[in-house]
Amino acid sequence: MEQTKIDRINALAKKAKSPGGLTPEEMVERDLLRQEYVAAYRDNLVAQLEHTVIVEPDGTRHRLPRKP
Repeated sequence: MEQTKIDRINALAKKAKSPGGLTPEEMVERDLLRQEYVAAYRDNLVAQLEHTVIVEPDGTRHRLPRKP
């Protein structure tokens, strides 16, 4: 995810805490940006776990199995 989008998420979060709050359009934008951020986070985590290798004491290596 681009840094500008992360900065926008943070700006909207800060504005939401202010007394004025967010407009309905900003709430929609915030929700879409959050969904995109969570999807990118999840994709990065899955990629990292797929490339994780376990080395056993005897030296054999194997990947983490996927949970059903």
